[in-house]
Amino acid sequence: MSTALTGGRLTKGVVRVGDTVRRPASPFTGDLLKLLEERGLHIVPRHLGQDEEGRDILTYLDGWVPTKFQPWADEQVAAAGRLLRAFHDTTRGSRLAGHREVVCHHDPGPNNFVFRDGQPVAMIDFDLAEPGDALEDIGYAAWTWCIASKRPLESQPAQVNVLVDAYGLTGPPRHAVVDAILERQLRNARFWTSTTVEVTDDQRAGRVTWSRSEHAFTAANREAFERVLLQSSRA
Repeated sequence: MSTALTGGRLTKGVVRVGDTVRRPASPFTGDLLKLLEERGLHIVPRHLGQDEEGRDILTYLDGWVPTKFQPWADEQVAAAGRLLRAFHDTTRGSRLAGHREVVCHHDPGPNNFVFRDGQPVAMIDFDLAEPGDALEDIGYAAWTWCIASKRPLESQPAQVNVLVDAYGLTGPPRHAVVDAILERQLRNARFWTSTTVEVTDDQRAGRVTWSRSEHAFTAANREAFERVLLQSSRA
């Protein structure tokens, strides 16, 4: 007996069968999960092969997966930063990363983390994963964990700093974090403008408008974000 898993926005036909997840096959994702298992990273699903329908079989990770962006405690944000760093480090120098720095998840928002006892403990949904630069994921995570849909400004810069510190980003790359956030916000708007993912016109327009609004907010408060990040880098 299968149960539809409806949390994902991009991949249709994902179901749970017992202690496994069945989803449309992705050769790169399969190779990535195998690499992570071989290198001892246990915060992601294991790839168990394919079923008779040609779907990837993954282990089901028990826990809670958020469906909406919301405020998070510093401890939760820090835990996410450490998980993201562990994922990146495990892919460095691999054939899947190629000539790029790491394999990027490219959607490391709270909706792709599994929570247990209130803390993020695992990462899921690697459909968008491909070689890239770590700052691509750091920027997206900083946006979706620390900034998205929160008004007014208040503690957001400090929480971005919590994530960056927990990730372990030091030196000149810290100067590029705000640019990475802004780029990912614009990239999200471009994605929803051109994607072939099945959404209604209203949903598409809403996501584009929201991404641009988030970009405008971050750009308007750029100095506040950079001040905290750079003060911490000099500490």
